[in-house]
Amino acid sequence: MTPMTATRVDLARDLVRASYLKGDFVLSSGRRSDRYFDKYLFETEPQLLKALGEYLAHLIPRETQRLAAPEMGAILLGGAVSLETNLPLILVRKEPKGHGTAQQLEGKFRSGELVTVIEDVVTTGAQALHSIEVLQQARLKVIRLVAVLDRSEGGEETFRRAAIPYSPLFRLADLDLG
Repeated sequence: MTPMTATRVDLARDLVRASYLKGDFVLSSGRRSDRYFDKYLFETEPQLLKALGEYLAHLIPRETQRLAAPEMGAILLGGAVSLETNLPLILVRKEPKGHGTAQQLEGKFRSGELVTVIEDVVTTGAQALHSIEVLQQARLKVIRLVAVLDRSEGGEETFRRAAIPYSPLFRLADLDLG
């Protein structure tokens, strides 16, 4: 892994500056919110994506054999962490594709491998849990979920109930939303 290019405080500030929006939003959970973190705004900024990849790489357990990233939001993050750790990456589709190989998991893997899942923004955790279940059905052992941001709206409890170790880089309370 490379030395960190940004301090954690700088990274938090840059994350808010790049992606924090105020307004009226419907979240993936179906809930309404007056604040939103647009993952595409922070994931499409090369320097911010690189710094997030560096920091998330430090949350990956040493025994991890493969990373996994749910489509579509976490794929760039998964790629950034894969480049930092030199670990291969599996892409997790929401549904099996309806053409070609009709796979729901893209990339090579072997049954029983130890996998860490990379996620962007967690609200209730339902979408991440769905991806984890897909990986488990393929006989992969999910040993941790790491995320850029936990909105502190139930995701951590969801993962605790599912016995999935969880490490968010930031929780909402860590950010200065000034």
